[in-house]
Amino acid sequence: MQWILILFWICTGIAVYTYLGYGLLCYLLVKCKIHPPKNHHADVLEDLPDLTLVIFAYNEAPCIEQKIINSLNLSYPEEKKHILVVTDGSTDGTQDIALQFTNIQVLHQPERRGKAAAMNRAMTGIKSEVVVFTDANTYVHSEALIRLAAYYSDPQVGGVAGEKRVMATDASTAGKGENLYWKYESWLKRTDAELYTVVGAAGELYSIRTALYEPLPEDTILDDFVLSLQIVQKGYRFAYAPEAWSMEAPSASLREEQKRKIRICAGGFQAMRRLTPLLNIFRYGIASFQYISHRVLRWAVVPFLLPFIFLLNLWLMHAHAGVAYFFTGYAQIMFYAMAGMGYVFALQDRKMKGVYPMYYFVFMNLAVYAGLWRWIKGKQEVKWDKAKRSQSFISKYV
Repeated sequence: MQWILILFWICTGIAVYTYLGYGLLCYLLVKCKIHPPKNHHADVLEDLPDLTLVIFAYNEAPCIEQKIINSLNLSYPEEKKHILVVTDGSTDGTQDIALQFTNIQVLHQPERRGKAAAMNRAMTGIKSEVVVFTDANTYVHSEALIRLAAYYSDPQVGGVAGEKRVMATDASTAGKGENLYWKYESWLKRTDAELYTVVGAAGELYSIRTALYEPLPEDTILDDFVLSLQIVQKGYRFAYAPEAWSMEAPSASLREEQKRKIRICAGGFQAMRRLTPLLNIFRYGIASFQYISHRVLRWAVVPFLLPFIFLLNLWLMHAHAGVAYFFTGYAQIMFYAMAGMGYVFALQDRKMKGVYPMYYFVFMNLAVYAGLWRWIKGKQEVKWDKAKRSQSFISKYV
């Protein structure tokens, strides 16, 4: 029985560390750090780099006009700001709407080969020092470009991630879970950046030094994640600018959110395979520690430990190993029962306070299994049918 007890606590410790301990440890390390990474907020317009804002749009006719207006209104020296709209494969007239604006560049081709291919094609013609990537269905804060660009006064900064925000609505339980997840993830990214580097940018809004870009394989699923960590592998750090935020509508339904999560998980396994060198902690040091703790354990380890921990706990209860194991066992049973209750309510697009976070936790971990299966079978295409979002809300801000 002794080895089962040891195994149970090791597995439990890894799970607790991944979701709670790592963030707390980073926070404590930041507080103890003598020379944390500098945050550059100099808003001297003359010192800002030449910048290109790249908008990726596939069949975004309902919102592309609003997105372009939002982009044109972003604060930045006009002589240093360039806007490029990439619309490969759009069949709903997205490119025609974009072409109505004479002060931007539109890059369109009828063939759809995926976002990584579109990014590679777009980058061949970009000459600015910095490039900012954003999606067509997001609203970007008016000062975001200035806030992102200010960090490049530090030569060790190879890229800057903006903050992703999800607009939670009373009508969307999927939005509630997504919003809660991104609030926690944003806090972790801020702590990661203060310790050393962000571990993966979100594609809604992030920027890189143009010179550091290397063409991505066209089958890349998570282009933002892979690109940002490739830059970290080059010896640069990825900064985080929470004041440079983008707002996105939540998934339209639970099914749409599930589709999105599974794709992300499939892309996560693909990315981990391609970023294997980053596991070498002797070469990459703290960057490897952050990558393993924040991403690898969460994607490739803990989801498979959770059912194992539960089964071990049931065995320990059956063997009367001690009162503590009855407590942890019944606590897990209660947790998963409440997650199941949350699932029933989510199917009806209803929310129940105190229950939905438990459901969303289980939901995310189950998506890992489906994502792994898709990756193994090669069924997750880079040209995917994007998840439907709640009705465009950019017009509320423009």
